[in-house]
Amino acid sequence: MITFDSVSKSFVIDVRGRKHIALRELSFQVEAGECLGLIGANGAGKSTSIRLLMDFIRPDSGRIELFGQARHQPQLRTRIGYLPDVAMFPPSLTVLDLLRFTARTCGISSMALAQRSQELLTMLDLWEVRRRPLRKFSKGMQQRANFAVALVNDPELLILDEPMSGLDPIGREKISTLISRLKQQGKTILFCSHILYDVDRLVDNVLLLDQGRRLFFGPPAELVREEVAQNLSGAFVSRINRVRQEEAHV
Repeated sequence: MITFDSVSKSFVIDVRGRKHIALRELSFQVEAGECLGLIGANGAGKSTSIRLLMDFIRPDSGRIELFGQARHQPQLRTRIGYLPDVAMFPPSLTVLDLLRFTARTCGISSMALAQRSQELLTMLDLWEVRRRPLRKFSKGMQQRANFAVALVNDPELLILDEPMSGLDPIGREKISTLISRLKQQGKTILFCSHILYDVDRLVDNVLLLDQGRRLFFGPPAELVREEVAQNLSGAFVSRINRVRQEEAHV
């Protein structure tokens, strides 16, 4: 479903041409129906990985495939649902406006959209406020509206960038429940999050990045065992600190 093969990406950071290396020969695979948690400290390369998956940027080297095809194939976009970290929608629009616009870009008919909108907004507890301007939505309601947009085309693959960011415990639980439900439906899901408790209970595997490098790929419980930690948060900190200390003494 998703393949990264020795993918590297750098960005020019000043007029002298100095570069920041965002990813260093990153390789991993996600199979159909799996849920992968992308974790790492700020600047680890998580957002760069997602931007590469969405074809917003291109790698300097390496290979990226989705559904067994090169990522830049335009028809693949209709098979993906994307939830950005920050969605900048005009505040005067309603969630129905967002769904109509997205449906147009995906080639969904008006009749199919009407049924899909009611189904999604009912599931996300937004049906009763479907005509309310987005500026009157709480953070949690906005995040659920963003989820509706990501799901309107019934995608096979969901790419979620910090889906629990800024939510209170009730909002987080609603989004976690939704991700669990989508996973049970057989969706392939990749999401990054700093909230490792949510990652641990939702994913099949985690990909731990640090300074653009892969430090671990596998089940969360395996990382916890390897680091002799009490939980994923402890294992996360332990692995990063240990690798950095080893490198400092080389």
